[in-house]
Amino acid sequence: MAAAALPTKTTCEISQELIECPICLERFIDPKILNCHHSFCQKCLQKLVDNQNPKTGFIICPVCKEKTKIPDKGVSALLNSFFLSSLIDDVINSEGPNQRPKSESSKCRKHTDQELCFHCDTCDLLVCLKCAVLDHQAHTLIEITECVKSLRQAVTAELMKFDECRKQFQKVDVSIKHSGRRLQLMVDRTLAEILAKEEEEVAKLRNASRLLRERVTEIGQERVKEFKSIRISNQDKMSVGKEIVASVNDLMQQADNFELLDLRPKVMHNLDFHKELQFQTVQHSRSFIGFKGHDVVTDADLGEILEEEKWEVKAEFGKEGEGEGEFEWASDVACFSNGDIVVCDHERQLLSTFTSKGSYKSTGVQSGTEDGKLKQPFDVAVTSDDLLLVIDGQDVKLYDRELRYIRQFRPSQNQVEGQSELSGIAVDKKDRIAVADCERKVISLHNMDGSIISTIHHDDIAYRLSVSSKERLIFINYVKLKLVCVDFIRNEVFNISTSIDGKPVNPNGVCCDDAGDIYVVVHCGGKVGTCEIHHYDASGEHIGCVARGLYNPGGITFTPTGDLIVTDRNSVKILHRV
Repeated sequence: MAAAALPTKTTCEISQELIECPICLERFIDPKILNCHHSFCQKCLQKLVDNQNPKTGFIICPVCKEKTKIPDKGVSALLNSFFLSSLIDDVINSEGPNQRPKSESSKCRKHTDQELCFHCDTCDLLVCLKCAVLDHQAHTLIEITECVKSLRQAVTAELMKFDECRKQFQKVDVSIKHSGRRLQLMVDRTLAEILAKEEEEVAKLRNASRLLRERVTEIGQERVKEFKSIRISNQDKMSVGKEIVASVNDLMQQADNFELLDLRPKVMHNLDFHKELQFQTVQHSRSFIGFKGHDVVTDADLGEILEEEKWEVKAEFGKEGEGEGEFEWASDVACFSNGDIVVCDHERQLLSTFTSKGSYKSTGVQSGTEDGKLKQPFDVAVTSDDLLLVIDGQDVKLYDRELRYIRQFRPSQNQVEGQSELSGIAVDKKDRIAVADCERKVISLHNMDGSIISTIHHDDIAYRLSVSSKERLIFINYVKLKLVCVDFIRNEVFNISTSIDGKPVNPNGVCCDDAGDIYVVVHCGGKVGTCEIHHYDASGEHIGCVARGLYNPGGITFTPTGDLIVTDRNSVKILHRV
């Protein structure tokens, strides 16, 4: 065995400074750590405690004056400083046997001329040779060196267990931080949804108020017109009566007696008009109009807080066929920022667009060139500025929201026909395009103009691909039953087998939410009608089942409002949280 290198003067000086107790200024013996991270000998701390008021429940650090609570079991229960103990051992070993001070405790107290050389496991006691012969003949004796070796091995084993605990802590801590970030995203989104609902309801109230005000005005105008018409009619009748009265008065004043007697029948007949003079009245109730408000907004009306994540199908559209809004094989789906849905039909080799509620809008693409026509569309994705990316054979084609052709690029420029098969496409928030090639077992990252950023090789690359907000690529392998995550610099984050309750399931679609959680379409036993959607966290831990009883799902994505859209062979389902 090679001799240990002698320590340098600098190493010795640093070591001596580090291994001396600030209280006794001697090398640490059983060093303990306070909350402030300063270390002291156990016996020195015990003296501090013994010299202070017994009712005091803490130790004041002699260096920084910070308080540390005394454990219920006393000073001995404080944390051990394994680092200092190890450092002291290293310094003692580096000093060599000639410089190592003899410990007074290495001599047997009973036989003071004898060195302690055994550990009696039966009595848990260090003994010398004479003690072993005279007092411990039937006991289990182990040489001190072997005992220390066994102790070190046991300590090492325990430290390894602690290391596993540390790794588990880090994993749990990462999971908690992820959950915290996801919670904040969900809080922000929920607050935005509540405000949007508030504005929607306020808009409804304002519209209802406007309609009511318009109706009140209309009723008022109709009744005013009615009142005016009646008044005019009454006034006309009164005018006729006044004219008759005026004529009779004139006659009575100007005619002589003979004329009046001669005209008496006519005069009296004219004066009978008042018997037929009837004025139209208005019901007093017609002068009233008022308003009774309804309790249109209550807690139940506006909405409720969802504290558990549960999903159900909100809408479904499409059926098997070749007509408008029908599918032969809806292979993938994407969503524009306005909520419009675009569905790729691999069998019919076309794209169809629908509203956010599933109402059919249009089918096909508008292309002025042969390049813009679709030949083998399979996967689709949407960029932040609503450009539609479509895998079409060996090319990635770009269309606008009206499905007008823009341009295209080929990820594998130097590959001959048959050596490349594009099998998945995704885009991140920075509009970096990820394209999976299951034939070459590579994912290529591209800028929007198609220029290459980097390539990532992995043996499990197959169909379907997603990208999370953490610059991670998540992909599945239906045959190998794999869910894999790698980062943009080629590090594998996790690689897990997809199984539910111990039973293997085939993953067939994948997407991520804004927080990085993963949603996977799985085929259970390869049987149609029994497929499900499952939820995993960002570290690959299985969270639970989102939906069951799907027919034959494949492509899956999120809407801008947080709903899930999944293609189900001949239909498309929209799921929302309830």
